[in-house]
Amino acid sequence: MSLHGVVKKNSGQDVYVCHACNDCDIDVHDEMDIPLASLVQLILLNDEEALQSRTLWSDSVLEASRGACKHGLDLHAVMTALREESTRQAGK
Repeated sequence: MSLHGVVKKNSGQDVYVCHACNDCDIDVHDEMDIPLASLVQLILLNDEEALQSRTLWSDSVLEASRGACKHGLDLHAVMTALREESTRQAGK
């Protein structure tokens, strides 16, 4: 299943609603290797780098992602779904 499918199934969030506006930029840059908007783009490209990024695994970024999208995409739920998928894949 694609990363988009995994996120949609496990979080109910459709990352295709992302406007790529970069308004989700949050102030935790020291814990991020890629911005949240780029993380969403990696999901859309089905690039598994999204599952390994430091951004995904930062608890500070996860908390800051709540309400970060001005267009209603729940980035906290998206990140949680990605974390679960990464953990699932590691357990195979």
